[in-house]
Amino acid sequence: MASKRDYYEVLGVDKNAGDSDIKLAFRKLAKKYHPDVSKEPDAETKFKEAQEAYAVLSDPERRKQYDQFGHAAFDQNGGMGGAQGFGGYDFSGFDFSSIFEDLFNFGGSKTSRRNTKTRGNDSLVIMKISFEEAVLGCKKDIEITTTDKCSSCDGEGGFGENTCSECHGSGTITRQQATLFGSFLTKTTCPRCNGEGKTFDKVCSKCRGVGREKVTKNVTVTVPEGVDTGNRIRLSGYGEASYDGGVNGDLYIEFKVASSEFYERDESDLYFELPLSITEAILGCKKEVKLPDGKKIVVTITEGTQSGDKLRVKGKGIKNPNTSRYGDLYVVLKVITPRRLSRDQRKLINELANTDLEEKEIDKYNRFIKKMQ
Repeated sequence: MASKRDYYEVLGVDKNAGDSDIKLAFRKLAKKYHPDVSKEPDAETKFKEAQEAYAVLSDPERRKQYDQFGHAAFDQNGGMGGAQGFGGYDFSGFDFSSIFEDLFNFGGSKTSRRNTKTRGNDSLVIMKISFEEAVLGCKKDIEITTTDKCSSCDGEGGFGENTCSECHGSGTITRQQATLFGSFLTKTTCPRCNGEGKTFDKVCSKCRGVGREKVTKNVTVTVPEGVDTGNRIRLSGYGEASYDGGVNGDLYIEFKVASSEFYERDESDLYFELPLSITEAILGCKKEVKLPDGKKIVVTITEGTQSGDKLRVKGKGIKNPNTSRYGDLYVVLKVITPRRLSRDQRKLINELANTDLEEKEIDKYNRFIKKMQ
């Protein structure tokens, strides 16, 4: 067999290197040459060589033996026994988990996830509300079906918690894989505890070990004044329960606003169509307009009002929930032409037609049509 390289040379450190330098050097080599990630043809050989060097130099007693006797301290006659490594050193029982877990998270290890608990999923509910409820705001009670931590086992999934006897609480199993170049270690999720690091004497019968259960909740929703279709609000903590004891997700309420029989909406502005008789349009008048909150305002109709004219009433529209500013109310005037007239009404209209009441407007219209021809 070809002579083995010096372990310090393999890791690229000098003989006075500290423990942190040795660990850092191995981390770099492991990340570069691990067979699961490296495509270099001799990656497995270099990885195995670095693994063996780190196993020796990271242990104070073995490093002392190596500094004194070199590779001879770990040959087959050196009393180490067991399965030999790259050239005689047995490191089958050496734990590389702290290194590999940081680098690759082999086998989907849940160790870090147990330390940093995940947040539950968010939920979305579509709430239908009336036009008036959207404009004025209100409180509404709704019933939702979601998940929460199991009320029987308090989200644990069982009773009589024990540290997993197979992975000893780490959630992963380190296995040695033999190859033509020797053996190397990989980590997989513990099959006994499914990576949780713990088992129970008795699995919870209510949630079947999941730690969560379906529940129905009554939630009071405060509908902000001025919301529109598609707007959402968030209720913190009313979403689904976490899988591992973290905080619940959030509940989002999305509004769907019904149309109004009397009003049209354009963002924060309101439009209201006000019917007028011919005489009201001709002579002018005052009219009451009812607002969505039930209050009434009086608008003045000037003489000679035309159908389609608009009156703007500032600040009587809808509140913008983001800026708290109110839009405007536009009163759209619609002159109603009567379909039937009494004999006296017809006589009066005929008398009116014999005057030049509309002569100027008609002449203006005729001139316009003539220009268009």
